[in-house]
Amino acid sequence: MTRLIIGAMVRAIGAYPSGWRYPGAHRDPRGDAAVLRRTAEVAEAARLDYLFFGDWLATGHDLEFQDPYLVARVDPLSAVTYLAGLTRRIGLIATANTSYADPYTLARATASADLLSGGRAGLNLVTGAEPRVAGNHGRDFHEASGSRYDRAVEFEHVLRCLWDSFEDEAIVADAAAGVYLDPSRLHRTDFHGAQLSVDGPLNVTRPVQGHLPLVHAGSSPRSKLFAAQAADLALVAVTGLEHAVAVREELRSLAFESGRDDRTLKVIAPVLPIVGDTREHAQSIADELSELVQIAEDWPDGPPAAFPANRSLAQLSTLLGVDVSALSPDRAATSSLVAGFSGAGQELVEIVAERTGRSPSGERPPTLRHLVVAASVTASMVVGSADEIAAEFEAWAEAGAVDGFNVLSAVQPAQFEAFAFGVVPELQRRGVFPTEYEGETLRDHLDLGRPENVHVTSRDARFRPVTGRDGVGRRAFERGPRHP
Repeated sequence: MTRLIIGAMVRAIGAYPSGWRYPGAHRDPRGDAAVLRRTAEVAEAARLDYLFFGDWLATGHDLEFQDPYLVARVDPLSAVTYLAGLTRRIGLIATANTSYADPYTLARATASADLLSGGRAGLNLVTGAEPRVAGNHGRDFHEASGSRYDRAVEFEHVLRCLWDSFEDEAIVADAAAGVYLDPSRLHRTDFHGAQLSVDGPLNVTRPVQGHLPLVHAGSSPRSKLFAAQAADLALVAVTGLEHAVAVREELRSLAFESGRDDRTLKVIAPVLPIVGDTREHAQSIADELSELVQIAEDWPDGPPAAFPANRSLAQLSTLLGVDVSALSPDRAATSSLVAGFSGAGQELVEIVAERTGRSPSGERPPTLRHLVVAASVTASMVVGSADEIAAEFEAWAEAGAVDGFNVLSAVQPAQFEAFAFGVVPELQRRGVFPTEYEGETLRDHLDLGRPENVHVTSRDARFRPVTGRDGVGRRAFERGPRHP
């Protein structure tokens, strides 16, 4: 039976654009500390593998409408450090942008977090460049964007060298002999590349895990290659099961061709479950969330300048093949109206029916607002009872589509707790998720061995051993022995 990796992608005010408007939702970032504490308690009680904290290094009015959770949020490393003292077993993954971060400072902070948490820290490396972010860091946007993956490759190498500055036995601490440090086991980095220059050594001992598990997300060819060569977890947004199977196979093939054991690359898909007592209850929640999403036509004199252009009846008209821009957003999409829709429009109607239970021929047909939301809010959603969502997760695992899921919650805290207290026990009952933690560190949770020190091994430390829970990697049968 496949063992799923399950983590929670934490967004304190909810991951859905209108989640903060839902009755009972947390909506004020000034109260995030309490929400994060409660989320960690619930996640650890459910035996989730990790909490994942994304990041964005700028803010603006446009984010209020696109992704409200990005308007104001705590620093990911601060969140990880805060929760390290409040939890005992769950992994804690922070995000850093290699385009703007300083590798020495980041290596020091992350090695410290791993030591203070007892080996439970992880690091998500992102490479994106954006004009406002570049301006906040005194960087030229075009320069940062053009070199971001070249810098990321050097950054990952430097991180590993810095984390390995101290060999595990470098601190002798022999009080009788008066010897504290074995200087032969303290190593400089001495890296001078096209993007970075770092001397080292790091002034923090080697992390408990050796190297923190690395995460990378993206869909471009360069992003996939970076994930295949450097990451432990590859986060991939997929459109369905067949697409997920193909992407996982592509990433593992790239990993194998790069010389690593492809079992050490875990492919994780983000998913936003809407959990209800029944399927109908879950659909009613999804329906209300859709109705709470603002679209351009909600402003009689036009939306704010920063409002997303794709959230409008005018944009919807191009998808439907029918001009609905002059209609009310709450106009029912009845069978007679839907009959003239394009193929893409018909697909939107099916998506809305699956998520909300609204059908053009039913007593409560969808409205044009529902169609705008389905077209513009692209989160990978699954709507149903706890048992139905668990069955969907299990089906993806058994099909070889993913190694696990990053779970987002539309509404905090209600939907996260519905998942943790409802879906997780069903996954455990099905035997695809453990009832107890199986190790002490995040690497243990992910079934990854501890890497050797890059300064003392002849092998590439990116290609870590596995502990064997997965059995033999599939590609071993196809291509013979692994590279040394």
